[in-house]
Amino acid sequence: MSYHQFADDTLLYIATNAAETAPTLDRLARCTAAVKQWFLLSDLQLNSDKSEVVVFGTTAQLQSIASVKTVDIAGCSLPVKCTVKSLGVILDSHFNFDSHAKSVVATCNSHTHARRHIRKVLSQDVAKTIACSIVSARLDYCNALLRGAPATTIDKLQRAQDTLAGVVTKSTRQTPSRPLLCSVQSLHWLPVREHIDYKVALLAYKVQTTSIPSYLDSLLYRHISTRCLRSTDDALRLVVPRTRTELARRAFSASAPSVWIGLPDSDSIRLRKTVPTFKKHYFSRAFVSP
Repeated sequence: MSYHQFADDTLLYIATNAAETAPTLDRLARCTAAVKQWFLLSDLQLNSDKSEVVVFGTTAQLQSIASVKTVDIAGCSLPVKCTVKSLGVILDSHFNFDSHAKSVVATCNSHTHARRHIRKVLSQDVAKTIACSIVSARLDYCNALLRGAPATTIDKLQRAQDTLAGVVTKSTRQTPSRPLLCSVQSLHWLPVREHIDYKVALLAYKVQTTSIPSYLDSLLYRHISTRCLRSTDDALRLVVPRTRTELARRAFSASAPSVWIGLPDSDSIRLRKTVPTFKKHYFSRAFVSP
């Protein structure tokens, strides 16, 4: 069994295939039963009925185990759901994050429409500050997970950002959104797709320079040159692992090297010495007019 913990939130997960579904679920049931027993011996109560179960995989993999409708968790039979919410992110069985995007867009649009009613009494700086703190922060939250998500999912979030930009700048619906987002005088916001790449690149930079967090550091493969070249002495270089499915290519171990390799060598963005200089250099490159 593998697990992730954050405060009082715990996720148990295990990999399986159609041929090993039964023994895998039995192992999960025994593991959670042992955890519940430990709770009882420690005078604690485990509310197993508040747990949620979801199965992730490709369409073919999900069809092969479609007969599994319930899973035994700590003595409680729980139904297998299509989506679960973890730390504010809605995870669906196919990892396309469409349900998450719809939830974020609905919340953002609600706040954006509320801002529209009071926009005329707000200055540009105040309107921008409110937009960033209340609405834009929701678009940016955990958006690195959306790397490789379907275009329709990203487009939903982009339309929400475009609507927000129009309200902040008091622009008409016919005004192109890209110039508003990129303008230093107006907003200086990265579009959704570019901001996702930025977050992934920033994570890759932090992991390589600090090796923290260790569970992400273990997923990256460093490039080892067979010859000693001055051009590669200080460069941080990664190797993209081989993957067989589109879902595997969206994993951090594959998406982070892909984004990292895509950064231009000409401006040496990989060689920035600190996180603030890396951010500044990335944004200055992103907003250069073509």
